[in-house]
Amino acid sequence: MKRRRILLVDDHEVVRKGLGGLLDPKWEICGEAANGSEALQKVVELNPDLVLLDLNMPVMGGMATALAIRNIAPHIKIVFFSMHDGKSLEQMGKMVHVDAYLSKGCTGGKLNKTIAHLLHA
Repeated sequence: MKRRRILLVDDHEVVRKGLGGLLDPKWEICGEAANGSEALQKVVELNPDLVLLDLNMPVMGGMATALAIRNIAPHIKIVFFSMHDGKSLEQMGKMVHVDAYLSKGCTGGKLNKTIAHLLHA
């Protein structure tokens, strides 16, 4: 069975590395990006199953990035992962049709459960 692939997108390297340590090892982190522009290049290059996407980033933010991913690869699951509170994060996520939204304050268990649900794994 092929390992499901995840692209981590956050402008802080320590967050990307920390997420890598929290994610279930049955998934492969296929790449990382520090902004939306890099993320789009990686989406085309790597074709991940899921993108874990920060909202506030330089160059190209999460909202614009999510819309662009939907246009070039609508099959990819997108999870907003942000410091925003639950209600505003949910509203922003619905506007750009992301699959899930999580606060950076969530537990590793909730993060893994959400990803497992989206990837049916």
